[in-house]
Amino acid sequence: MSTASIFVSSVQKELAEERRAVKAFVEGDPLLRRFFTVFLFEDLPASDRRADEAYLAEVDRSDLYVGLFGDRYGFEDTSGVSPTEHEFDRATEARKTRLIFVKGADHGARDAKMRALVDKAGAQLVRRRFTSTAELISALYAALVQHLEDRELIRTGPFDAAPCPGATLADLDDERMHSFIGLARRARQFPLAEEASSEELLTHLNLLDRGRPTHAAVLLFGRQPQRFLIASEVKCAHFHGSTVAKPIPSYQVYKGTVFQLVDQALDFIMSKLNLAVGTRALSIQAPVAYEMPIEVVREALVNAVAHRDYTSNGSVQVMLFADRLEIWNPGHLPPSLTLEMLRRAHGSVPGNPLLAESLYLAKYIERMGTGTEDMIARCRAARLPEPRFSVRDGFVCTLGRRPESALAAVAPEATPPVTPPVTPPVTPPVTPPVAALLRLLDDAGEMSNAEIRARMGLADRTHLREHYIDPALAQGLIEPTVPDKPRSRLQKYRLTEQGQQVLSATSKT
Repeated sequence: MSTASIFVSSVQKELAEERRAVKAFVEGDPLLRRFFTVFLFEDLPASDRRADEAYLAEVDRSDLYVGLFGDRYGFEDTSGVSPTEHEFDRATEARKTRLIFVKGADHGARDAKMRALVDKAGAQLVRRRFTSTAELISALYAALVQHLEDRELIRTGPFDAAPCPGATLADLDDERMHSFIGLARRARQFPLAEEASSEELLTHLNLLDRGRPTHAAVLLFGRQPQRFLIASEVKCAHFHGSTVAKPIPSYQVYKGTVFQLVDQALDFIMSKLNLAVGTRALSIQAPVAYEMPIEVVREALVNAVAHRDYTSNGSVQVMLFADRLEIWNPGHLPPSLTLEMLRRAHGSVPGNPLLAESLYLAKYIERMGTGTEDMIARCRAARLPEPRFSVRDGFVCTLGRRPESALAAVAPEATPPVTPPVTPPVTPPVTPPVAALLRLLDDAGEMSNAEIRARMGLADRTHLREHYIDPALAQGLIEPTVPDKPRSRLQKYRLTEQGQQVLSATSKT
């Protein structure tokens, strides 16, 4: 990162102490010295050129001009103009950033020409007055920090609210935004109309900064979010044992929006967990249960994606072992929260508030800080170990596995153990997402794409098509109601006879 040069006027003895104090402060401050170097004319070595040529050349090379105006106008050249005024005029002509500080509360004993210079500067920009060196340093610090913020070199607000460098509105997916509006309206009574434009949505959600998409906008609705935020992917690995060992039996790296990341990682995990099917002894519909509540897994994933530190080069990592599920993210707890507080009701302190707001509207998370407490309650109800939260170069959520708990949930009278923990085969083979779609259509009959997404809590249309609808269509398990017009707005899907048979054969799994 290159540093910007600050030219401090002038060589007057009257303000020598203040100029030296400015240089010492900027070069000694841990933040400012990363961005600025300070030039004082008296630091120039001897050279074979006129003084006025030398100081004006330094003004031309500088990035900022700091003018310190006192009472004395100082030395005047043959044209009757002081070096201080020459420097100010040169900085003005060169369109440099000018920061002017005037010593003294009023003109008082100020020279007439210096009063005129102060008034000239005041007619062009905002000046700050100071009466002591400490006051000057404080005012200069505030001005330089504001300069860095204006140029987006530092930020004081949340990362997700900052504009995403290089991204434009063309990098956002209009279809995804339109789909989000419909989902949010059904899930949370979102006030925007279905026909609202993409720009109206972005404005309503505060996802624009001076017309540019923020990091949150790209993560939520970007066509290729990882093009701008490379580490925003999710890495998933499945190990047969209880330790990391190579070769890894199953490894996937998922990319896409935050909605897609959660959906894809959830599908990866649930497809590896034990799934038990009970009998129809007590009901016409056989009970079905995973060894781990899907709501708990989803909550852990959403927390990792929503609250992670997106300035880190690390990615969210999902590791499924024989005895546990670990979800790690490069993040940390805010100062107001502790690990112990996560085990009871607590205030919601999102690290990425704009991201969290949209995930809430899509019903991926709740707003009141009850997510971790709910995870604990669900694990207790399922007779699973309580979730463990820890800090290990990031934040880790660990969920204990008990493969036999799936069978206990659907057949309480059954006595484990079930050894070894093996996921029962589904015949004919269908993935968990397809099985879930078949059960949904069996209960509801014909449903549109939007209705299916709303019932399943899926925000991304592409993910639904690739993991649910297309595989089910390819296996002949479902069929479109308007087969001649695949993209018809009236299109719905229903079970085929084969789908009914598969559903019956798998006890509606």
